[in-house]
Amino acid sequence: MNRNNEVPERNSIPEESKWNLEAIYKNFDEWQDAFNITKDKIEALKNYSGKLGEGSAELLAFIKDDEAVSLELNKLYVYANMKSHEDLRESKPMELAGLAENLLVKYFAAVSFFEPELLSLSDDYINSCIKNEDNLTQYKFFFIKLLRKREHILSSEMEKFLAEAGDLSSTPENAFTLLTDADMKFPDIIDENGNKSELTEERWYRFSRSKNREVRKNAFIGIYGTYEKFKNSIGALYYGSVKGDAFFSKARKYKNSLESALFFENVPESVYDNVTGTAKKYSYLMHRLVNLRKKVLGLDEFHFYDLNVPISNAPEVEIKFDDAVELALKALAPLGEDYIKNFKKGVSSRWIDVYENKGKRKGAYSWGAYGTHPYVLLNYDGTLHDVFTLVHEMGHSLHSFYSRENQPQVYADYTILLAEVASTTNEALLLEYLLKNATDNENKKWLLNYYYDMVRTTFFRQAMFADFERQTHEYAESGNVLTPDWLNELWEKLNSQCYGPEMKIDPELRVEWARIPHFYSAFYVYKYSTGFTAANAFASAILSHEDEAVEHYLQFLKSGGSDYSLNILRRAGVDLTSSEPFERTMKFFEERLNEGFREWEAEI
Repeated sequence: MNRNNEVPERNSIPEESKWNLEAIYKNFDEWQDAFNITKDKIEALKNYSGKLGEGSAELLAFIKDDEAVSLELNKLYVYANMKSHEDLRESKPMELAGLAENLLVKYFAAVSFFEPELLSLSDDYINSCIKNEDNLTQYKFFFIKLLRKREHILSSEMEKFLAEAGDLSSTPENAFTLLTDADMKFPDIIDENGNKSELTEERWYRFSRSKNREVRKNAFIGIYGTYEKFKNSIGALYYGSVKGDAFFSKARKYKNSLESALFFENVPESVYDNVTGTAKKYSYLMHRLVNLRKKVLGLDEFHFYDLNVPISNAPEVEIKFDDAVELALKALAPLGEDYIKNFKKGVSSRWIDVYENKGKRKGAYSWGAYGTHPYVLLNYDGTLHDVFTLVHEMGHSLHSFYSRENQPQVYADYTILLAEVASTTNEALLLEYLLKNATDNENKKWLLNYYYDMVRTTFFRQAMFADFERQTHEYAESGNVLTPDWLNELWEKLNSQCYGPEMKIDPELRVEWARIPHFYSAFYVYKYSTGFTAANAFASAILSHEDEAVEHYLQFLKSGGSDYSLNILRRAGVDLTSSEPFERTMKFFEERLNEGFREWEAEI
């Protein structure tokens, strides 16, 4: 594709460059027929209510019927949504997506009896069902995970009460979203060309990368200064969210809200400690990175708005998509012939919707369902960054492919804790290949800067977020009030620890906590750091040709959700309960940082 051409209509994109959604449903009529059948089957699931205790045959029958409904329902949902993403101007796909969403709500309502009814049955009864019915054996871990929740399940009256209270608990997040997305207005600034430009959250990242320091400074003041004006309202919303977390964790008999959040994936607090502890222990490396950036940029004083501006020039060469695929195949070759074969299969079988067209959804993702092959949405434009996006999303897709090929439906999906591991492993392998084969110093600098940004934003920054969340929850759970001033002081302290004495903490930065939407889904962000750590451990082992490293990694990909996430990683050679993978990741970062100081030596 020529980047200078006008964005084309979808009908002018070659078929081989579009994903093949017809592999799911041939047309809208076939989708509608499947929708009608599935709608009736959802209603039929209600008939199992009250019958799960009547024997193993009845329990198995429900599970099989539920799986059949889920299989078709997920296909209906992903097809309708992906079809709408081809061109958001088209109304018919949007209509189908709305119907699928409504059907999903009806499904959850229809099967809402299952979990509380099963948890009312004894362990002896469940074990006897598994023993007496061979076809229930594969569901043993599924039952183990479910029954583990029993100690935190309350009486039916209390469960109903908590369910109703759950609607109230979403109010802080909903209000935050409305306030920040709809009501808050940011000032105009003057851009690089001297033109007045509207400042928005979406444009902040572009402005923060401007070579014109005045532009990025004004964008910073415009964004963060606006949040400062709303700190009291947002502070009250966040305090309400934290109090909600504390209420539900206490009601369900957890020690605190952190234990409640870690319980579902059976993650010990030591993993959380490893994330925040490693970031503090190795904060001196982040301090060195800030120092490097300061010197390369030639600044007397370094500010937060200097963190995103590139310290190297992006390669100007346009990379054709076929060349990007070849580059990816070379970089991922250490993963073995089978992985490469399936990567090629994904490209030739039209898993990927490659190019931008008018009305197409922006960004990139990997999606699909059990019963379909994976799908990848791209808006490929020929940059090296787009090549990284390709291997990232195909990392997700091949993880899904291997999981679905090797696991029954009940375990085909991997957890959020594992979701970014395969994609980031692919990026690490591509980065190493490009660095090893770089012949141009500017390209090498760009690659190093790309890696530094990954470490900074995916590990250190998320670890700082995780530390903030734990401290705010502990403070509130001890009976204290989260005031904006207290939150500002904590945020300033954490930023100072993270970035070091070379970065000046501007008054506006102290209120950045008010800008982070992830904080309304408590204790989620640490998973970015663990995913990055696991991926770097895998890539390091593979590139070092450690014994059975590739075999262990492929086994990880094939495991889906067949065990607790930490067990799956541990069997593949990465133990997040130990410090080893975190130490390995930081050692690698230090080596690459030393390399950067050598590369930029003439400029500093």
